[in-house]
Amino acid sequence: MINTTRTPPEFGDPNDVLFSRIADDIRTKGYSVNPEALPENLGEKLYQLLGSMAKKQAFNKSSIGRDQQLIQKGTVRGDETCWITDESAAGREWLGWMHDLQVFLNRRLFLGLFSFESHFSHYRAGGFYKRHLDAFQGEDNRVLSTVLYLNHNWESKHGGELILFNGKQDLEGINVKPNFGTVVLFLSEEFPHEVVATHNDRYSVAGWFCLNTSTSKKIDPPS
Repeated sequence: MINTTRTPPEFGDPNDVLFSRIADDIRTKGYSVNPEALPENLGEKLYQLLGSMAKKQAFNKSSIGRDQQLIQKGTVRGDETCWITDESAAGREWLGWMHDLQVFLNRRLFLGLFSFESHFSHYRAGGFYKRHLDAFQGEDNRVLSTVLYLNHNWESKHGGELILFNGKQDLEGINVKPNFGTVVLFLSEEFPHEVVATHNDRYSVAGWFCLNTSTSKKIDPPS
């Protein structure tokens, strides 16, 4: 876990109370679950952007792995994804909000977060994602995983919960309902997680704060 000296929050920005709570949670527990915490206007803008990207058929079947090792496995995960960029006003606002969080967490927890990437995720009825870690094998660039949910009027009968496990030995986990505006963060290398089968269309934004792992052969993009 992260060991830092707790300092009082700065209340100059409306997000500071939320960001401070997230920082304290990550420091003490390694994860943070914040029901309906995203500013509502930003959530609605992202929801509208999601709809426009779906109409453009911009979603692609999800894969496992990275670069030349990408494979598609319907028995492991069953979602479709679409990367979020700064080409739209909603995308820029979302990435800017997460950049502010990145700066806050680096200042408070000294995490060295360098960049952020995220995509929309759509699970159709029957979709799921088996237990896994977000950090790629042999790589250590993903430090902090984030999930934002964009589901209005979600009910328990719809399923689709995120189960967040506190380490490899945890078999019960923490159950998180994918309600609109709920923001979840957790240490990528320490918390296996899964998405149980959904019985309704389920929408979210998955993201990762990463370290700078640039080498002479590969340059990481800045945030």
